[in-house]
Amino acid sequence: MKPKAFLPEHFRDGGRYCRDTTTGLIWHRCQNRTLYADTDRSSVVYHANYLRYFELGRASLMRDAAYPYKEVEESGYVYPIIDMGIQFYHPLYYDDPMWIYTRPAKLERVRLRFDYLITHAETGAEVCRGFTRHCALNARGIPVAIDPKTVHLWKAFPPPSET
Repeated sequence: MKPKAFLPEHFRDGGRYCRDTTTGLIWHRCQNRTLYADTDRSSVVYHANYLRYFELGRASLMRDAAYPYKEVEESGYVYPIIDMGIQFYHPLYYDDPMWIYTRPAKLERVRLRFDYLITHAETGAEVCRGFTRHCALNARGIPVAIDPKTVHLWKAFPPPSET
């Protein structure tokens, strides 16, 4: 199945944020390049490595929002993944440059969701879309309400723009 068009334009902050002109959604973005170790025998990126790319996008977003995941943990919270999904559209090969787009999506009392989109940085081809859903736990592993700084990040993230 062909994905819906994704047409990013710079939004603010020197290119770290983009607006999808087709949906109005704002995305944080970071760049990466495929390592040889990321590929399988067929020379394409092994499917599980996309979860590492999602983690890079998530960590970059949190760091650029002035709340790195290290601070989240130091404040007594962890957010393990409890659900995830990926739809693949186009493969990446060794040394391919990519843009990893990440955005805070759904926020619930003890759960939150990030959405992701990866494109080939040179061709603009959409590689995949995905999500991860996380549960807030305290240091003892007990589900708790999401910490206030993370709630603020979700609320402060730019809402969809008018198209």
